[in-house]
Amino acid sequence: MLSNAQSKYIRSLSQQKYRKQYKVFLAEGDKIAREWLATAGPIQMIVATEDWAEENKQLIHGHSEAELCIVTADELERVSVLQAAHKALLVVPYPPIAAELPTSGWSIVTERVQDPGNLGTIIRIADWFGVQHVVCSPDCADFYNPKVVQAAMGGHLRVQLHVTELVPFVRDTDLTTIAATLGGTSIYEIEKPDSGILMIGNESKGLSDEILQCADMKVTIPRLGGAESLNAGVSAGILTAFLAGR
Repeated sequence: MLSNAQSKYIRSLSQQKYRKQYKVFLAEGDKIAREWLATAGPIQMIVATEDWAEENKQLIHGHSEAELCIVTADELERVSVLQAAHKALLVVPYPPIAAELPTSGWSIVTERVQDPGNLGTIIRIADWFGVQHVVCSPDCADFYNPKVVQAAMGGHLRVQLHVTELVPFVRDTDLTTIAATLGGTSIYEIEKPDSGILMIGNESKGLSDEILQCADMKVTIPRLGGAESLNAGVSAGILTAFLAGR
């Protein structure tokens, strides 16, 4: 059973200011919780129903540092940030900040991506294709927003996440910079580089002029039907599959 103080603490982590204050975030859901428990990384608190805790007791035993709270499904629903509560929720410390920006391989850069679902999807896409770095502008959605964590489906464990001012990074990198924009060259007509940086912009405004001016290549996904546009997550998936896929 959770105390009132514990419940208030967990619910507060839906807000970025408290995540930053306490330097922790929520990882919620059966698959996500099991992935985190299977790693050696620290976990502050495990909140789970009795049946889930019993099913995963070996994983839980590997994290003796974590406070284990057995709760009912109703209790978990009251502190859950999801529309439909799962059977487990973890409070996880922020990982060490990835200090070095990427200098090789493929990376995805996001500028002003505001929708947490899109950002989480982009992290998941990077994870799927073995893209090791996602670099965001400071005005993107928070990496540790619960909806980002949920959409990334464990990608936070394998993808290095960075926040930095993008213009100096994109301007000074030796990697090929590829900007996704409606006015670019068809992705199917370019000579695909072996490595580079794919840049994805804001959901409604795209990439800024400053970033576009730094780009070595401007590409687009040709439209064959009647849809007005693709969202940032879908665009990132198609472009990453073409550029970084094998």
